[in-house]
Amino acid sequence: MSDTQPDAAPSLYAAREPVFPKKVYGKFRNLKWAILIVTLGIYYVTPWIRWDRGPNLPDQAVLLDLANRRFFFFWIEIWPHEFYFVAGLLVMAGLGLFLFTSALGRVWCGYACPQTVWTDLFILVERWIEGDRNARLRLHRQKKLDARKIRLRLTKWITWLLIAVATGGAWVFYFTDAPTLLVDLFTLNAHPIAYTTIAILTGTTFVFGGFAREQICIYACPWPRIQAAMMDEDTLTVGYREWRGEPRKNSDEVKAGEEQGDCIDCMACVNVCPVGIDIRDGQQLECITCALCIDACDDIMAKIGKPRGLIDYMALTDEQSERAGGKPKPIIKHILRPRTILYTVLWALVGVGLVFALFIRPEVDMTVAPVRNPTYVTLSDGSIRNVYEVRLRNRHGEDRPYNLSVKGDPAIRLALEGTPYATVKVPADSTMLQRVYLVAPPGSAPAQNERTEVRLWVEDISTGDRAYEDTVFNGRDN
Repeated sequence: MSDTQPDAAPSLYAAREPVFPKKVYGKFRNLKWAILIVTLGIYYVTPWIRWDRGPNLPDQAVLLDLANRRFFFFWIEIWPHEFYFVAGLLVMAGLGLFLFTSALGRVWCGYACPQTVWTDLFILVERWIEGDRNARLRLHRQKKLDARKIRLRLTKWITWLLIAVATGGAWVFYFTDAPTLLVDLFTLNAHPIAYTTIAILTGTTFVFGGFAREQICIYACPWPRIQAAMMDEDTLTVGYREWRGEPRKNSDEVKAGEEQGDCIDCMACVNVCPVGIDIRDGQQLECITCALCIDACDDIMAKIGKPRGLIDYMALTDEQSERAGGKPKPIIKHILRPRTILYTVLWALVGVGLVFALFIRPEVDMTVAPVRNPTYVTLSDGSIRNVYEVRLRNRHGEDRPYNLSVKGDPAIRLALEGTPYATVKVPADSTMLQRVYLVAPPGSAPAQNERTEVRLWVEDISTGDRAYEDTVFNGRDN
């Protein structure tokens, strides 16, 4: 029997090694800065834009008024029954994501995804406070918790926290009047839901942008696993021209006398990568196609006198052509192909449909719901009465008088609950529920027939705009 103990089982868990991207300059980095400024500017500024809609309507340009179940977007007002507009916008967003992924890979992830934008902002703050990559690495590996490390870490975390609070605060301003809510927040008079929402978004932004970073993209986000269905061999994505770069400097092949490729193994592409991968290993799930490795590699190629483009946007078809000594296809041919054209056409059709539906919306709107219990009532004189719940919508900023009438069999007469007239006043920018009675005298055709088609009309007396809805008058069940 041996005295040696069996080796312990290997651990299946490895602690995360933080990624500290190196600062890089170039056209793609500049593009990312521009998108960061624009997207964050839109997010933080939009709730404060004013838009005059009249005395009885909110003057906030973009407002999700959940209390009154209304969505305001500049001159557009979406009511609850018009949720198909929101559904259409979501369909357009999905088709747009499919289109860009099919043409340019994970370009959304690399440039405009909120996780990417806020992570870039947090890394920028970290670089300002702690220094560039090497300085941050030294600070991270420093075991001793001295006053300098505490000061730098606290400064960074407090700055992150302020950004996170501003992020959560900006979000709640989209759901109520921003200036009023700002005062209520500071005077502690805001609704608890506002404080709760800010706290949750502050916490998630602080953790996701400051600490989780690339782990959200790799483990939490489903899109890397879905994107493969959107891409094909003509999709442009970031890749390494291995046939040009290999063998690398100091590799075994070069030491054995083989001619060196263009890659000098400087690790610049790895050091600037926000997810910490080596693009020279080929396409990887973790790659967000941010193209910072292109900027880093192009800078090195320029310094050593080699052609740019060792790492570049390219497609699989380009790789096959270039390996054979040919030239890559023009970018426009990669973008304009059946799949992307189909996505573009579908996206445009949905957009045109939404715009068309927006412009043909009636100014006067109504819905009619017959009261089914009972389907009809026999009055003392033998008349048959049907009851209907009619919802009248006034989209205008002032009260409007609406007149109701019925068309169909001339024997049927209309009456309104609560008034001897056929006219009601609908409050400004609201929906009014009005009970309507249709009565057929005894012996008339509608009273004797089981079902009679009728049409209820509503007219805005102020403008003459009209709307109608067809329904059924129920007579005696013979």
